[in-house]
Amino acid sequence: MPILCKPAVRVPEYTITMEQTLEFARKAHAGKPQLPLALRLIENTGVRKRHIVQPIEKTLEHPGFEERNRIYEAESKKRCPEVIEDALANARLRADDIDAIIYVSCTGFMMPSLTAWLINTMGFRFDTRQIPIAQLGCAAGGAAINRAHDFCTAHPDSNVLIVSCELCSLCYQPSADDVGSLLSDGLFGDAVAAAVVRGHGDAGVSGVRLEHNASYLIPNTEEWISYAVRDTGFHFQLDKRVPGTMEPLAPVLRQLAAGHGWSASDLDFYIIHAGGPRILDDLAKFLEVDRTVFRHSWSTLTEYGNIASAVVFDALRRRFEEDRPLPTGATGVIAGFGPGITAEMALGTWTDGTAGDPAHGTAHDDTAELAGVAASLPYAGRIS
Repeated sequence: MPILCKPAVRVPEYTITMEQTLEFARKAHAGKPQLPLALRLIENTGVRKRHIVQPIEKTLEHPGFEERNRIYEAESKKRCPEVIEDALANARLRADDIDAIIYVSCTGFMMPSLTAWLINTMGFRFDTRQIPIAQLGCAAGGAAINRAHDFCTAHPDSNVLIVSCELCSLCYQPSADDVGSLLSDGLFGDAVAAAVVRGHGDAGVSGVRLEHNASYLIPNTEEWISYAVRDTGFHFQLDKRVPGTMEPLAPVLRQLAAGHGWSASDLDFYIIHAGGPRILDDLAKFLEVDRTVFRHSWSTLTEYGNIASAVVFDALRRRFEEDRPLPTGATGVIAGFGPGITAEMALGTWTDGTAGDPAHGTAHDDTAELAGVAASLPYAGRIS
């Protein structure tokens, strides 16, 4: 079965705290009737700090859609390669072992997709399939995992690289003063993530063995999360009903797990999109689990904010790095939620890559081999 390997995640060097966000909002929108409500909502997000690709002074400016998109392209090319290198090393693969690249992003536009630049620049084969996903928003991380699973199922022994590049700060609209815009200004952060789905499990690599996936769209909610595309770029629109979407989605997760012979209330790990605190609290309530099972998602939200499609990869990275390792066979779910309202869900079991795991061969010390793989990557040490 395909195995989702440990993700690599990087965040930009510039930061903004909740306190700074509140102060900027007070100055920019002083005297407006919706400001007190927006400030309370921002405080309730639980986001203590976010990372952004430019200093906050530049982020607060708006140089125009063309310039912002130029920055998006430049920053994507600057920041994606080293994250990809780390993800390939985690999977113990080289660029020319990859058969398809899925690139997800909803915060800028490029044609051709960044996938073409990556293939030309980083040593991927010229017959590598390109699968850009641009319009699923925060659900795209889960969708990318599921499409990688599908690809590896259709093409056994293939390997798929997933790249998530979300530069949400480039969508900031300083003149927008509706509550949804003000809330998003205090919620979203920037991040780049990458992960490999290996189509075969003979390399002693730990990860999530992907077993089943599904998609679900809540009927007649397509306007609840959206972009209005205007001369100034992407204007994020958020309906006040969005936080309540876990009530109809929790039964879908239950049904998915039950169809696989599992209980959604009794899994060993939960990798859930951290859209906001109410999303996580409500899902815990309706799945009848303790909110601490979402601790990795809570940590992402607190330290990075909502980093859109990259959330599930950062939450999974944190699960890999937790002091309490999971045993082979531990059951879990990965779920991303986004525009549509769309849910992308995957079920899988943990594998530690040892000899006792039927998906793998003999375990061995791979420290030296990992170092050799990292050193041999075509793009190692070069950032443009």
